Order: sequence, then structure tokens, then C-alpha cells
Amino acid sequence: MIKLLGLQRTVWLCVVAAIGIVVVGVVFTSSRNGHDESAGQPAAVDAGLEQAGNIHLTDVTKESGITFRHDDGGSGEKYLVEPVSAGLALLDFDGDGLIDIYFVNGAPLPPRKADPTITNALYLNEGDFHFRDVTREAGVGDPGHGLGVAVADYDNDGDPDIYVNNFGPNVLYRNNGDGTFDDVTDRAGVACGNRVGAGACFLDADGDGLLDLYVSNYVDIQIENHVRRMIDGYPSYPGPLSYKPVADVLYSNKGDGTFTDVSEASGVGQVAGNGMGMVCADCDNDGDTDIFVVNDGVGNYFFENDGSGRFEEVGVLLGLAYNFAGSPLANMGVDCADYDNDGWLDFYTTSYSHEWPVLYRNQEGGFFEDVTSITGAGAGLEPHVNWGPAFADFDNDGDRDLFVAVGHLDQNIRRRDSNTAFRARNVLLSNSGDGRFVNVSDRCGDGLDSVESSRGIGLDDLDNDGDSDVIILNSRAGATILRNDTENVNHWLQVELRGTQANGNGVGSQVRVTAGGRTQLDEVHSGRGYQSHHGMRLHFGLGGCDRVDRIEVRWLGGGTQVIEDIGADQLVVVVEGSDAVAASPVRGRGLHE
Repeated sequence: MIKLLGLQRTVWLCVVAAIGIVVVGVVFTSSRNGHDESAGQPAAVDAGLEQAGNIHLTDVTKESGITFRHDDGGSGEKYLVEPVSAGLALLDFDGDGLIDIYFVNGAPLPPRKADPTITNALYLNEGDFHFRDVTREAGVGDPGHGLGVAVADYDNDGDPDIYVNNFGPNVLYRNNGDGTFDDVTDRAGVACGNRVGAGACFLDADGDGLLDLYVSNYVDIQIENHVRRMIDGYPSYPGPLSYKPVADVLYSNKGDGTFTDVSEASGVGQVAGNGMGMVCADCDNDGDTDIFVVNDGVGNYFFENDGSGRFEEVGVLLGLAYNFAGSPLANMGVDCADYDNDGWLDFYTTSYSHEWPVLYRNQEGGFFEDVTSITGAGAGLEPHVNWGPAFADFDNDGDRDLFVAVGHLDQNIRRRDSNTAFRARNVLLSNSGDGRFVNVSDRCGDGLDSVESSRGIGLDDLDNDGDSDVIILNSRAGATILRNDTENVNHWLQVELRGTQANGNGVGSQVRVTAGGRTQLDEVHSGRGYQSHHGMRLHFGLGGCDRVDRIEVRWLGGGTQVIEDIGADQLVVVVEGSDAVAASPVRGRGLHE
């Protein structure tokens, strides 16, 4: 429940704005060119914040074996669903300990003819940053016009399943555990009709150990009601306010492979917005999972969970609906993390060109404060449309940095706005450790030299060397693969959860890691950023600490598990209710080899 003090302070802010196993684990030890039309180069690094980490990212796309190329379906008609596609997912679909990649693709829109070669794509991680396309044999090459994706073990059988949002019926792929998937959408009852699915998250809304499914819908767009728009004599994309908003959908997991639509009964179907990115998280530390949906052009929605799976929309009361000025934004994506290590999850949302993204600092669950300006969390981003945001500790110094994908939706934007661009360089903001961020895009290797129009991103340790790498889906282009080659003496820990009473992935469970007198908080999420999914293995940078004093897991649905005195530089797999420990060194190979 919201604290009374938080309510009072939030109302006051609104008035001001209105006025003006255990561990069954395996260890793995750590080990400019192409600028064509980018505009608004990232701001210079503040000389007073040189303590920001020295992060180095290397573009390894060419040698990765990934040939996926995104198609937005464009036919010249300027349908709004073209530029908002698409996200990606990072998952270990075959259980070999290596993170694989699932790219969501668009599809040709009228009057273009259908093309069976344009599908979503799954790439198997073979180690050492080499990937192989296994889409056909896995059976996950959905040919629909895709937007979002979320991954989780919804049936608790030990392997991850995939849910895809489409312009049209969505798709649920059930993992068979042998490298193949079955389309079980009809049986599960989660197609969600002929809508524009713009994001999805799995969550255990009622704490019963079964993962439910929240589907964010965009607006009421059909080919038949397409709105044509001209700006300065040029055909342009219509905005979301040209269409009617659509309510989101919550499906309750019945435990037999099927779901029931509980949107109205749960409260989430009682409002309609222009939903884009979303993330589910326990922002008030009360032991249940809340839902944050960022809307495009109208106020955001925050659904507070009463613990039983019933929700109340309290975005305005919490200070999350608008920015500091009380203005709605053209929001795109959202990620959450405890960026200042105060024990509360914060949110970062992205928005349109000439609008600042927003860093919402959590004031102990009572309300959120827009601290973008005072923290520097918008440096280099204001000129561009911002899409996928993601927190990660790239240099393992114990503070989470920010990676933001950018690029306009209109290929001809420079004809009327010379301060932005369709293709632009992405932005990396390093956390200086004192609550501020520094734009280090100019000094982090060739990884930020690529100039594309990026959308969804995913961060995970793709080569098992103890740091976070980056995968970027680019609109109308090939993907970008960035290897983290940061060199320092910092240590790290990764934690993977396996629930027995809780859901199998531990989605919604929180982990606190204490080392060297500092405690870091993270939570397992399914679906985040811009229509994407990543990060179910939680990553903690430890700085100079070579041992972890304490790992505390608060399992969703009840129960706390504590593990003490753990060596750094390893992955620990915490199995709910068990206390065995096993470890073996691995680097750049599958965790279970």
C-alpha cells in the first residue's frame, strides 16, 4: 500500500506541477567510422566527473555470424506500425549456459505482397561470440508484423517459452526442451485478437507460483482506418493521438497450459492508453509485483498490486504519469534498477525528439521524483527519438550505467529538422557513483561508432566472461553486436534463480548482494526496455571486493533465503529451499558443459 506520507507529498508535487541452493551453480571466471547523417552529437564529458568508469565496447557484428536484417514492412503508405517495430529477446533456450538471441521482425504491409523469407529469427550462441541461425529447426519463425517479445517459463517445466506481440494476433511458443518450440497460442488462449501488441511481460500477479501474462496494446490501428498525414508537403507518419486508445489485457495462468482474461476483474482493463514499453516490478517493496506501462503521448499508467492480483492505477499519485513539469511525453521504453543503491527500484523512460527522457528516483515507495536534470541522465539524448533503455554495470564498479538506443522514425526528418536524424549514434551514460551520469559515448571504443536507427536492445553476458554485452535491433538494417572489452581489476557476481514454490524463473523475486559494506538490489523481470526481454541472470559489479558477504533472496510469494561468504567472479544458481553449493571454472563456454 502507498504510505500516507508518500500520498501527501505526491499530491503536493502534483499541485506544484499543475501550477507551472541455494546454489547449484557453475562458476565462470572473468577474463569512427560510418557517421553519415547523425545530428546532435553526445554532449562532452563533464571534467568534474572523471571518476566515471572506463568502459570499452567493441563492434563484433561482422564476425558474429548474425545476418538478420529488420524489415519494418514499409510500402510508402506510412502506417504508424512501421517505425515502432521492433524488440528482441536474450534467452538460453537450450539450457547450455550460453545466452541466445531472438530477433522480432516486421512484415510487408499493403500494398506490398507477403514475403515468407521475412520472419523473426533465433540465433544459437555457439560460444566466442559466434551465432548460428536455427530459426527453421526451432520452429519460431513467425511471419507476422512483430513488435514486442517477452520470455519466461510459463508452464514451470524448466525451459523458457516465448511470447511475441504482433500487429494482428500474438503468438505463444512453448519450448519442448529439445531445441524446438510449438505454437500453442490457440490452446493457451492468448492471441489477444486483431490488435497492435506493443509490449508484454510475464509476472506472478497473485503470488500463486504461476506466471500470468500482461499484454500492452498500442492504439486502434487497422489497415482500413489508416490516417494519412502531410507535414511541410511530405507524407509523414500519423501520431498515436490520431487513433483511439486501447485497453491492455491481463491473462491469468490457470496452471493447465491455458490462460483466462481477467483484465476487467483485475482493474487493468478499466483504463485505456497508448501503451508502448512496460516493466513489472515491486517498487514499494511490499512483496508483490506492480506494473508500469509508459504511454505514447498521454500520461503513463502505474498499476499498484494489492497482493491478490487486483490493481489500482496510481500513476499520477506516484509522480510517474508525467515529467517534472507535469507534461505527458511521447514515451517509448522503460527499464528499472536501483541506480543509486538505496534499496529501492528506480525507473528510466525514453521519449520523442526534443523531449528529455526521464529518470524517476524512487523516494522509498511513496512517490517518484524526476531527477533527470540534476543527475545528467539525459545527456546527449534530447535531440533524438529515444527507444530502448537498459541499465547495466558495464565496468563492474558497483553502479549501474545506462545504454540508450536512438534514431528517428521518419527517414526524411532532416528535411524539416536539422537538429535530429533518422540514423544517429546510440548513447552510453556511465554512472559516476555519486548519483550522477556522464556521457562517455565518445570514449568507449568503436562500439558507439555505428550510426543506425535503433529500436530494441538487450544486455547480457554473451561470452560468460563476467561483463554485460549489448545486442541492438536496428530499423530497416542489420543488427549490431557489441562485446564488452572493458579492462580493470573489478570483480562481479551473477545470480540465477530457480523457484520450486515460486515460479521456475523466480520472476518478481528480489536479490540483495552485500560486499564490502555495500548492498545492491536487483529483481528478476520478464519483459522490459523497448518491447524487449533480457537480464534474467542478475549481474552485480563488486568493484575491488573478491568475496561476497551475503546473498539474500526474497522469493515472490513468500520466503527469504540467505547464502553467506561466497567467492566473487562466478555465477551462482540459487534453488529455492536447497543449500547445496557446486562450482567449476568456465570461460566463454556453456555453463553446464
